[in-house]
Amino acid sequence: MTKSVNTTKVYDEIIDFIAAGTTPQSVVNFQISDLAKGRLEELVYQHKMGELTPGEKKELDYFLTLEHIMTLAKAKAHYYLSVE
Repeated sequence: MTKSVNTTKVYDEIIDFIAAGTTPQSVVNFQISDLAKGRLEELVYQHKMGELTPGEKKELDYFLTLEHIMTLAKAKAHYYLSVE
């Protein structure tokens, strides 16, 4: 089992990234930590196996919301890069 990651930590990774200042290229290049990726993979696997607890379901939903926001930001960043 992968070490649990506090979802607030993942949120903080994104907030720190934004607060440090970004460029369209840095948004395109942004990746969450390996620890957070491992936790996400674990949650997706447990979801597929039907083994998520209600708390883990909430955690997965939170991850997916953050992923959606970053996907939209990356799409916009790609656009900005294409018009430079």
